[in-house]
Amino acid sequence: MKIIKNEKLIKRNSQIGQYTSIGALVVLGVGMYISFTRADLFAWSITSLVVGFAMTQIGMFFSNRWGRSPRPDEQLDSGLKGLPNDDTIYHYMTPASHLYIGSAGIWVLLPLHQRGRVTYQKNHWKIAGGGFMQGYLSIFGQEGLGRPELEIVNEMDSIKKYLAKKLENENDVPEINGALIFTNDLVEIEENDAPTPALKLKQLKEFMRQKSKEKPIGSLTLENIKSVLPQGD
Repeated sequence: MKIIKNEKLIKRNSQIGQYTSIGALVVLGVGMYISFTRADLFAWSITSLVVGFAMTQIGMFFSNRWGRSPRPDEQLDSGLKGLPNDDTIYHYMTPASHLYIGSAGIWVLLPLHQRGRVTYQKNHWKIAGGGFMQGYLSIFGQEGLGRPELEIVNEMDSIKKYLAKKLENENDVPEINGALIFTNDLVEIEENDAPTPALKLKQLKEFMRQKSKEKPIGSLTLENIKSVLPQGD
């Protein structure tokens, strides 16, 4: 399988996450120091704590996607390793962060690192469990599950528009699929008729192999799509 990724973007955003997280600790420390030593500067203390918490959220957002090891792109690469050489995955090269194009079709992949019991109920995903530590971290800055059912649809729509513009004919764009990929082994998934497949990382390769047997896309269409996409450095 061919891997094409935006290394410059990954490096830049990793540094943003690192520096923002360090800055957040400094700002929070200043806020705590003021609160204990200068009662007359209480407003400044509160401001520092609010700013520090906001910086923590930003730093966590960037760090979870581009700073931690292994990164989401590296985990997807590992999960797809062994697929045919004609298959390609694009990381941060298109409107979708992770786009797989191959014999299984066109797939927008959304990696999620949360653990616990994940269920699809009332048109959105919920997470429960994960132990005391996850609950503690969720209060103090760990990124929550969010709304992946909306995020994946937005990325799929963006890819469809992107390819329609590149191909100059919307009718030439094959079906765009999406899947949620949970990268933490300590997760239990209950799809409950969710419109988008959700699976563990270790299931991803076999999932794509099964989809390729359905022959959703012809080789000529596949090459035509890949020809209009970025080829990397």
